[in-house]
Amino acid sequence: MKEQYYDALIIGTGLAGLFSAINIDSKYKVIVLSKTKIQNSNSSLAQGGIACEYNDNASLHEEHIKDTLRAGSYLNNKEAVKKLVDNAFDAVKYLIELGVRFDQDEHGKYLFTKEGGHSTKRIIHSGGDATGNNVIQDLISAILKRDNITIKDNTMALDFIKHNNEIIGVTVLENQANHYPIFAKKIVIASGGIGSVYGSSTNDLNASGDGIGMAYRAGCVLENMEFVQFHPTALYSENTNSRKRFLITEALRGEGAYLINVEKERFMKKYDSERMELAPRDIVSQAIYREMYDTWTDHVYLDTTHMDPKYLEKRFPTVFSHCKKEGLILGMDLIPVAPTEHFLCGGIKTDLDGKTNVKNLYAIGEAACTGVHGANRLASNSLLECLVFGQAAAKDISNNLDIDRVNIDYVLKELPNYNYNYKPIRKKIGDIMDEYVSIVRNKKGLELTKKMLKDIENNLIKYPNLTKYYYETLNMVQTALLITESALKRKESVGCHLRID
Repeated sequence: MKEQYYDALIIGTGLAGLFSAINIDSKYKVIVLSKTKIQNSNSSLAQGGIACEYNDNASLHEEHIKDTLRAGSYLNNKEAVKKLVDNAFDAVKYLIELGVRFDQDEHGKYLFTKEGGHSTKRIIHSGGDATGNNVIQDLISAILKRDNITIKDNTMALDFIKHNNEIIGVTVLENQANHYPIFAKKIVIASGGIGSVYGSSTNDLNASGDGIGMAYRAGCVLENMEFVQFHPTALYSENTNSRKRFLITEALRGEGAYLINVEKERFMKKYDSERMELAPRDIVSQAIYREMYDTWTDHVYLDTTHMDPKYLEKRFPTVFSHCKKEGLILGMDLIPVAPTEHFLCGGIKTDLDGKTNVKNLYAIGEAACTGVHGANRLASNSLLECLVFGQAAAKDISNNLDIDRVNIDYVLKELPNYNYNYKPIRKKIGDIMDEYVSIVRNKKGLELTKKMLKDIENNLIKYPNLTKYYYETLNMVQTALLITESALKRKESVGCHLRID
């Protein structure tokens, strides 16, 4: 295939990737790669909203900053937190200009809700609990009108092309058949999360840590990888064999739902008497884990039986509909829930413009680590992170694209292409991580995990294979190793990282 050249190349079609693409100056050629279909991303699944003071009130900004720092156990990069909060208004305002519609009351005033770790109502939604999907669909519509942006579906980025210690392109596999390079002056990793590294997750099943694996192989610095957030309330079912778990938004707790154990006892007062069910996610998940351990069960309940089913159906249409399919009615039945892997608070280390330590390479969104989340992410700061740092990266890229293109005679490395079933290996990785690198960890388990994962990695490297499934599995095991090694190094318990030794 003929070589392709662009000014900027973006890996990922979640909110971070799409928002950065549309913010790059329209005089430049941009290509955005989606491993599957453009709409398949964790962003589309987001039920929570966007944390944002929709005005420039400095005192409200300070409260948002304080809540973010407190949730992150004060291990956050304070400059990143300030940038996140101070630029929220402009980012959301631009989304509205692009056609995104946020929920309003009958007087046209924007509606704001409260979620775990927030001291006030500051979270804006679109379509109740369908914010992620609505924002992504409206953003896709806006992008399709831009002549300078090309989107390629079913095209997986495999590895970066490096020349004289700078990134000049990527090798890709299109439709699991066509292997070729794409060259660009600036490249952005916006590949999202790591859900497939664990046995179960709220993430899209395609979230396999691809950008992190690629960045690691390219020599990027990674940071805070031990801080894996588990969402407290994923829907529990004894009958499901799916690795994908349905998330029950914590906005339900913001509206008054509360947690009880299998003995029908409300328990959060024991763990955080001030905030109770609206404590940050690390505290709530660890509390649920302890309750399950003490009662010899694998779930607790979210109690909404004191709430109006008709209101809940209107306010939370996505959750209401899914629960109904499972034979559960919000407002009438107890909803069985359990913590499940949800979000990586660490990732590829970047500055506040998304730049990594490798020339021409940026990272934004969940794959990146500006330090904004510290040891635990505050609810509804993830979509905001995609907006603010996606916009910052786009601005920096636009200001630095008037450079000559690097021309080299590049020869693709020939790799075997054979039909091999990687499912047992992937399941083994997930089972290992669930067992030893989940909510609670200890040195013995982490050391055993490192050894087992290293054996898997060595075998994969020994037998390369030009397939999507091979590269996903390689990215998964390398991401899992990075998490495990970081967890071993941090001996104290903080935020999402709980050591019981």
